[in-house]
Amino acid sequence: VRGPKAEEILERGLKVKEFELKEKNFSHGGSSKGSGAGGFGFGINEHIDLGLKYDPTTGIYGMDFYIVLKRAGNRVAKRRRSPSSVGAFQTVTKED
Repeated sequence: VRGPKAEEILERGLKVKEFELKEKNFSHGGSSKGSGAGGFGFGINEHIDLGLKYDPTTGIYGMDFYIVLKRAGNRVAKRRRSPSSVGAFQTVTKED
């Protein structure tokens, strides 16, 4: 999910967590391939906390959120023709 709909869902999820995440929710570095750097995740126990209606046939279920933060230009490592490595300044850091 991307765009305004993703922001709305993320806002609801963070509201359940009271906009506070622990240090272990954030990924730290990782490889330059993009798997690990610049992402964070968290989970909620009950989907009804998001403001969704309770349905007895479905029951209550939890939900995991994982957000990947990338800068533009990451495709150069993934493309088939003339792949290249992504520069160090192109990755998302903790300060960003």
